Amino acid sequence: MAYATTNPYTNEVVATFPDATDAEVQTALAQAHAAFESWRDTSFADRAKVMNAAAAILRRDIDKYARLGTLEMGKLFEESKKEVILSAEIFEYYANHAEELLKPEILPVADAAEGKATLVHEPLGIVLAIEPWNFPFYQVVRIIAPQLSAGNAVLLKHASNLPQCAAAFDTLMAEAGLPAGLFRNLYAARPHTAMILNDPRVCGIALTGSEGAGTVIAGIAGKALKKATMELGGADAFIVLDDADVEKAARWAVIGRHWNAGQVCVSAKRLIVADAIYDRFLALYKEGVAALKAGDPMDPATTLAPLSSKAAADDLRDQVTRAMDLGAKVEVIGAPVPEHGAFFQPLLMSNLDEKNEARHWEFFGPVTQIYRAKDEADAIRIANDSPYGLGGSVFTKDEARGARVARAIRTGMVVINHPLSPKADLPFGGIKNSGYGRELIGLGIKEFVNHKLINVVDIDAPF
Repeated sequence: MAYATTNPYTNEVVATFPDATDAEVQTALAQAHAAFESWRDTSFADRAKVMNAAAAILRRDIDKYARLGTLEMGKLFEESKKEVILSAEIFEYYANHAEELLKPEILPVADAAEGKATLVHEPLGIVLAIEPWNFPFYQVVRIIAPQLSAGNAVLLKHASNLPQCAAAFDTLMAEAGLPAGLFRNLYAARPHTAMILNDPRVCGIALTGSEGAGTVIAGIAGKALKKATMELGGADAFIVLDDADVEKAARWAVIGRHWNAGQVCVSAKRLIVADAIYDRFLALYKEGVAALKAGDPMDPATTLAPLSSKAAADDLRDQVTRAMDLGAKVEVIGAPVPEHGAFFQPLLMSNLDEKNEARHWEFFGPVTQIYRAKDEADAIRIANDSPYGLGGSVFTKDEARGARVARAIRTGMVVINHPLSPKADLPFGGIKNSGYGRELIGLGIKEFVNHKLINVVDIDAPF
């Protein structure tokens, strides 16, 4: 695996980095375990100092980190800055709440003779984090902030096109005062995943990636009997009911599909619109997409960034071609995008009936699927006709109706009257082929801890 910085706006290779050696991986494991043995007994207050310090550094140096994210994966500079701030907020969340989230729980017992029962939450060891390229900082922080706060150590294998963002975390955590060894970025090669997971000092793996990657990594983790969390793909439904504010829903749909150039697992990939407002919504949506301006992601006037790489753009183009071969209708929207770099022309895809398997695919870029729903029940049916179950949105002026539809959608998350986006104080995760496990808040911090029962029983109590 070649770790390299390639500017998606120019396709220029800026820097390359060698893979880690087996010896470097073994050294990282030994150092992480040694550091964990001390860190597990530190106070929550001491851990919180490190989390707050990391957040303060990100806020202080926001432009530096944001430029690095834009350089390596191409997202709009303003979106990169928002990601850095979100990362700081996650560090701060766990600095403020980790102790309360992991406090011992007194369990009710049926008989006083059974004594006192307490559930304690103890760190387990080293967590391997394998993270993707679409959110260079957020994806990493949503693992290391809770797991370091819980008392674990973390080794990072980041995406191969983000070597400088990954290395920046070594510097960030060291400057924040984290003891050496507790966090380490590794330019690990593919065989190192099995090597790390088979090590008895490693308690599990947190993966964010594609469905294919999840299948492979879950198999390795299962064979090693290691805990795994899987945050995988998504093809989120964006339902617009007949009583929705059509103008606002259309504006949000443009943003919900095209932020981060459409490379978001929870972006609005499938627009499902009630028949009564379909034509009006579609006209407004196409108008909004056509107004997007492709260009330099560092330019504030740019509203459509390139994809993360030329390979990503080529793969998406091939996927669209296959969908068309199966009968999908594709319409080009807006002015032509630049020919250089990794730009991709926004497309609108329709005619995705039950005979076209492309309706079940995830298109990771500015390709919008649109469906006409006969009524509310039909909208729910279309939304649930997916192997994925990550998130979704419902637009309606009736909050109770929105909540009813949200409950009927088989996903891990649903937002009413807004596109779904991650927050520091809300959980994240899905079901079905979108993976398992949860990240953030109390759910995330408890994924890699031992929920130990301590039961004090009177010595004379009957058995």
